[in-house]
Amino acid sequence: MPLSRSEQMSRIRGKNTGPEVRLRKALWAAGRRYRLHYKTPAGRPDVVFPGARVAVFIDGCFWHGCPVHYVRPRSREDFWAAKLRTNVDRDRAQTVMLEDAGWRVVRVWEHEVYEHLEGVVARVVAALDADSWVGGPSERVVKVEAIDDAANTERRFLESLRDPGLQRRVEGRRYTTKWRRPAK
Repeated sequence: MPLSRSEQMSRIRGKNTGPEVRLRKALWAAGRRYRLHYKTPAGRPDVVFPGARVAVFIDGCFWHGCPVHYVRPRSREDFWAAKLRTNVDRDRAQTVMLEDAGWRVVRVWEHEVYEHLEGVVARVVAALDADSWVGGPSERVVKVEAIDDAANTERRFLESLRDPGLQRRVEGRRYTTKWRRPAK
């Protein structure tokens, strides 16, 4: 018997997720020691290097509006649109607050941990070791509108995480395939 929606949602973890554990193991193997969910001026990032003032967030593609893999739900669209907007606004506030306090913020998509782990580790190491470091672009889907359900097209609104004034719209076929973790 399939799980109810409530049962499915209750099984989604906020800490020690698969991508988090995978990245932590790779950082540990690279000789980098960190703290988990360490308190910073803007919350508790997934991985923290307090001495170097580097905060690493591993963002889920659905929950945080990945420009590549976000799929607009077909039910309760108003609820999910508001949830997405709240998550993106919180991500922006955390990033800006930490950077204003002199921290280096590395934001990583869950799919990057599985598809480009070495590159993700290199980004974290660069944030730790580089004399000057600027967080890369971090565009988020903030809203999705159906254009034509019959033609299966949609309009996606994207914003920069660091500068909400940087916005763009993309129109095209509806994204229907969620990103899935590769089989082991």
